[in-house]
Amino acid sequence: MNFHGKVAVITGGGSGIGKATAIALARQGAKVVINGRREQVLLDAAGEIDSTGERVLAIAGDIRQLETSASIVKAAVDRFGGIDVLISSTGIFKPTPFLEHTETDFYAYVDTIVKGSFFIAQAVIPEMIKRGGGAIVHVGSMWATQAIGATPSSAYSAAMAGRHALTRNLAIEFANERIRVNAVAPAIVETPVYESFVPQEQMRSVLDSFNAFHPLGRIGQPQDMVSAILFLASDEASWITGAILPVDGGVTAGKH
Repeated sequence: MNFHGKVAVITGGGSGIGKATAIALARQGAKVVINGRREQVLLDAAGEIDSTGERVLAIAGDIRQLETSASIVKAAVDRFGGIDVLISSTGIFKPTPFLEHTETDFYAYVDTIVKGSFFIAQAVIPEMIKRGGGAIVHVGSMWATQAIGATPSSAYSAAMAGRHALTRNLAIEFANERIRVNAVAPAIVETPVYESFVPQEQMRSVLDSFNAFHPLGRIGQPQDMVSAILFLASDEASWITGAILPVDGGVTAGKH
């Protein structure tokens, strides 16, 4: 896969899957624009992506706000001349029983996951059209299609199902513009998202307890997702659009 000359925008690019994808894209020749809410986290990530600062741009801001998407696109075009790839990797995840969800946290999921991928795509697509096409990859979730009793996640699942539906709708609507839109759907991947509800001293044992949940015998690592994301974003996947690719260690293949 070759991304030389490509410009990629990665939301949620300061940590986890988003950061790992940004690092891989930069190593394969892309210029990357990363976004997240925490400025220092973004700056630290930018240093890991490219210590010279020549191939990376960090734009802090809340992707739930429309002006953030506009500022990301303007900065990407001003600095690098256009946009070829969009990776939407924003998300929050905190298992919560259905009856305990509040209106506030329901909208936190919907705004971060659905609104946060909807309006950045709306801002980016006109720039992709100017370039003659592009590729969008959404980081979706196994939870969009399967309910897991151990992790009650109705709001998260509903929001991720919205991201999956958005993937297919954009794929059809912009196929004539040569813009491909796909998603990856991971199961449990070891990222900082679990720090929001698992005590640090229990993290290893909790994550390891889910190894057997996956038919392939282990939880995922960010690099497992990166390989799939880069493939879908690359020219090698030029005849793939509207796909939701399970990258889940076999969980959704059937009962295990």
